[in-house]
Parts: sequence; structure tokens; C-alpha cells
Amino acid sequence: MPKTAPAKKPAKSSIAPKPADAKAPAKTAAKKKSTGRASTPAVKKPAKAVRVSSKPAPAGRATAKTAGAKPSRRTAAADAPVKERSGAQMKPAQIEDMFARLRALNPAPTTELEYTTPYELLVAVALSAQSTDVGVNKATRKLFPVANTPRQIAALGVEGLKPYIATIGLFNTKAANVVALSQQLLDRHGGEVPRDRAALEALPGVGRKTANVVLNTAFGEPTIAVDTHIFRVSNRTGLAPGKDVLAVEHKLLKVVPDTYLQDAHHWLILHGRYVCKARKPDCPHCAIRDLCRFPDKTPGEPDPVAA
Repeated sequence: MPKTAPAKKPAKSSIAPKPADAKAPAKTAAKKKSTGRASTPAVKKPAKAVRVSSKPAPAGRATAKTAGAKPSRRTAAADAPVKERSGAQMKPAQIEDMFARLRALNPAPTTELEYTTPYELLVAVALSAQSTDVGVNKATRKLFPVANTPRQIAALGVEGLKPYIATIGLFNTKAANVVALSQQLLDRHGGEVPRDRAALEALPGVGRKTANVVLNTAFGEPTIAVDTHIFRVSNRTGLAPGKDVLAVEHKLLKVVPDTYLQDAHHWLILHGRYVCKARKPDCPHCAIRDLCRFPDKTPGEPDPVAA
């Protein structure tokens, strides 16, 4: 019989194994050495996400769900301070009595801003927005000896004006407005401050409140500029409750007797600044405490008068 040829062995591959494949046995061997088992390493399962509840936790308890979580809108609203309550509307006789007392304490009230001309007052009021009268006076004491007319301020320019008012809040914007209104006074009003609301409010940086102050203080018009102090006093006392400054202004013009209308602005602003303060009104020393309809008066009795 013919001999059968021996089977050929398969040729060795000339392609070298990938580095990752070469490392795999080494990892397995290391696993065998440490555990004694030849098993595939266990794959860790991802941790379950903690669901943060929007509901506040009961008082005295802090759970994993609520600890460190931001308060929801409902919770934030509940934590917000309660809006201050307004007093009930004063009666006409009480309003008359109120202003009679304020006039007896201060027969000739005026603004605490320092000025000598309507233009200086206009500039001072424009600078006083979101600033104190004390701070504005410190700035204008340096500015007005150098430039106190529309032509001088316009010539000074924005960059030239800034160093004088740099201590006042928002001085960059205010410098631009004061220079622009000065130029507009020169171009449209012959360098004079107009005695007209529409013309005043057309000036850069001049709103209704500023126009009212200028009309009342510089020109003697019976206007009332409602600022934060007057708004607070009008609502607390029940003199002229209103949701916004315009509503309060219109109501004041209706309820304040004509005899007191000219000076009402100054009496109310001074009363709000020094007696009916925002955080803690000085009710024990208030001259109109018995007339005031504010339900949350500061407790206490006035100091005894020295003999």
C-alpha cells in the first residue's frame, strides 16, 4: 500500500499580538496570585442618584434628601419678610391736626441740600439719587466754587466732572447726565432752568421726583416729590396710602390742606428721615403718634421732660 503523507502543521502567524492582549494575561495572573481565583474582575455598579425633594424637611430634622438642597420657590416665599402693614386712611380733621403740629415744630422747613441758584439745586437733586444729602453736599462744596453754571459744567466735561463727584454712588452715569442736561439748558433754554414740568423731565437724568423738588423748592410751586421717606410715612400713618409713588403723590395732593401744601414735602421727608425711620420708627418721641394709624408702632413712652 502507498504511504500516506504526514499532515502539515499550520504556519505560525507573523502578526504580533496587540499590546492590550499581551497585558491581559499578566492582569489575570496578578489576580490569581492575590485572590487564588482566576476570575474576571467585578464591574462596580454606578451609585443610585439621590433624589432631592423640593418639600422642606420637618422642623428639627435634616435628611440626606434635604441637607444642602436649595430651597424651593415656595419655601423661599415663605421665608421672605412679611410686607409692612399700612395704616387706615386718616380723617380730614386728623390730617389738619397732623400738619398743624409739624408746622409748630418747624415753621420754615426746607431741603437739606446746599444750593444758591435753581441750577445748583437741579444738579444737587440729580446727584442725590440713591445717595444721601450729606454725601452730595460734601461733593458740591468742592464742585460749585469751580463750576456752578451750565456753561462751566459743560466746559468741564464728563471726565473733568467725575473727580468732584467720585464719592457719590453711580457717579459715572450722573456725570454724563449732568453734563448733558447742562448742554441742553444752553441749547434750548438760554442756560436757565425752566419752570415747567415737561421741560424739566425732558432733561437727561431728570424724572418726576427731581422735577417736583425743583418746582417746589426753587420756584415755590405746591408740588410734592414722593421719595422713599414720604412713601413710607404716607402709608404708615394712613395719610395717603398707595401702592406706588405716583398713587401716593396724587392722593397727597387731594388730602393735604392748601394751607400746608407748599411745605408738606419738607415736613414729611424730614419726619421720615429722623422720626418715622424705616427699620425702627421712633414712635415714643413722635409728635403725631396719637394720630398715626400704623398698627405696629414701636413700644415705649417718651422721655420725661426735665423741669
